[in-house]
Amino acid sequence: MKPLYPLLAAQFLSAFADNAILFTAIAMVLARGLAAGWYVPALQSVFLVAFVALAPWVGRLADRRSKRTVLVLGNALKLAGAGLILLGVDPLLAYGVVGAGAAIYGPAKYGVLPEMIGPERLVKANGLMEGLTIVAIVAGTMAGASLADRSTDAALAMVLVAFLASIGFSLLLPRLPARGVEDGPVLADFAARLRAFFVTARARFSMLGASLFWAAAAVLRVALVAWAPLVLGFATSAEIAGLTLFLAIGTVAGAALAPRLIPLQGLRRARMAAYAMGALIVLIAGLTEASTTRVVLFLTGVAGGLFVVPVNAALQELGHRSIGAGGAVAIQNFFENLGMLAAVGAYTAAAGLGARPVPSILALGIAVLVATVIVSWRLPPDPTRVTTVAPADTAAVPVDPGPGAPPAVPGTLPLAEPREGNRGE
Repeated sequence: MKPLYPLLAAQFLSAFADNAILFTAIAMVLARGLAAGWYVPALQSVFLVAFVALAPWVGRLADRRSKRTVLVLGNALKLAGAGLILLGVDPLLAYGVVGAGAAIYGPAKYGVLPEMIGPERLVKANGLMEGLTIVAIVAGTMAGASLADRSTDAALAMVLVAFLASIGFSLLLPRLPARGVEDGPVLADFAARLRAFFVTARARFSMLGASLFWAAAAVLRVALVAWAPLVLGFATSAEIAGLTLFLAIGTVAGAALAPRLIPLQGLRRARMAAYAMGALIVLIAGLTEASTTRVVLFLTGVAGGLFVVPVNAALQELGHRSIGAGGAVAIQNFFENLGMLAAVGAYTAAAGLGARPVPSILALGIAVLVATVIVSWRLPPDPTRVTTVAPADTAAVPVDPGPGAPPAVPGTLPLAEPREGNRGE
């Protein structure tokens, strides 16, 4: 795992700065007396919109260039966005630039994993990546909010240093050769890759499952801000932010356990963790005591980590063997952020119509349970063998995807999956 250390350090610093700059911008909004009720969700939205809008282009970029170069480019764009805020540009515009950098950075940071390590260590690597990312989110949130309360300039300076350090660690990665992609219309190529990737139930489950996790996490994070003062009587942002710490610690623990409990060959087990996550969110809605809430949030994080880590690993392995890891992660980012936009938008609309935090969290937990049933409905038994693309000097025999399946993207092979078994489990 030592070759991954520079990547893990770069990811930690980049995610730390992403969240520190968000809460620095929020502190600036509150200090200026702006309409935080709509402005804060708008900040989160402009970040997500960049992922959705740029998805067709960033996947091709990640597979056409060395991923080390793409990581540096993404962080450089984030650095520029932080600089714009420091120069007085409206945070909505500047944070959108940070989001564009993150959209470029995402496919490269995950796409490089299967290029650096074998599939047998991919779940463990994803566990490390996801665990550090969650820790970075919480650390960036708390550090950015605390420092920005005293000095937004100091908070922005911290963000700039973190992005610069992330660029430095990215440059320590080996310059691996680019996978390469064929030229053609970008949007048509993205649509063809999407169709090819969704041929199998395992790919659909992995993609939609990852989107479900991040959509639920985004809504829970926002809902806790309104729920904690009402139910627990919390009066400070530090107390509310402290709740997310237990959720993060649990996610890190779940990510660490995932390689042992849910290996890449046992993807079906991941759905049980998703059911547990939904049930625990339902339980949160009925809690009224702070210490119990912290324990349940920790367990919710454990279930979430157990779910998302093998799902991410499966996406990278499936993508690496078919449409390219960068292209697969770009599609993943597209769906995840589209899901977060839709979920947060629905919550914001419901809150605007007077929905209370307790029934909102209850509805979120039920939605997670129902969505898990839907995305798992046709998930086949775990495969006993893996079909890979044949080497260039041998004849590759494509797997017949069956009647009605879309044609494979040029230069790729459809993904094999078992055709028998109880798909309704």
